[in-house]
Amino acid sequence: MSAPLAIALLAAGSARRFGGGKLDADLAGKRLGRHALDAVLALGRGTPLIVVGPKAAAFAQEAETEGLANPIVNSQALEGLGTSVALAARHAAEAGAEKLLLLAADMPLVSAATLGALIDACTDTPACVRHSDGHPGIPACFPAASFAALAALGGDKGAGALLRSGDVAVLDIDPRELRDVDTVAELEKLVGEMGDGS
Repeated sequence: MSAPLAIALLAAGSARRFGGGKLDADLAGKRLGRHALDAVLALGRGTPLIVVGPKAAAFAQEAETEGLANPIVNSQALEGLGTSVALAARHAAEAGAEKLLLLAADMPLVSAATLGALIDACTDTPACVRHSDGHPGIPACFPAASFAALAALGGDKGAGALLRSGDVAVLDIDPRELRDVDTVAELEKLVGEMGDGS
């Protein structure tokens, strides 16, 4: 039997660079945030959490209505990403999870295969992916021994510092999977590429 797993999709940002509403923007016929959620659901590993801000994105509300995910509100979301990671870690600890898989809702190309590989590679130490700048980052999976350090995060400091400071399994994957969407121009470029099959 596999270890109890908590999964948290980080979706509490204000999307200032996008002009707001980023995770509900259309990408290939569905809301941007739904792409990452669908990759999680394809794992078949239970009901994920979606960490939302005080005003939850519609994709998260729809997922809750459909019984696909449980949104949790980060009332400190404006203070930075670290507060969302900390909230997810506290929930994982309270649930008795042995691992926590973290991913960002604005990375629509991450595959279920990559997420599964991270879960498998996370044993006594975290597992994460290598980004194009060479640094480790999310998506990442953390063992329960990391939960306290994650729960202590705050401000704009996410899990990256923890991933750079210890023994970590770092996976090299297709860099296209790690593209995130921060601006309307980035979304339009991605829409165009998906439309022409690239």
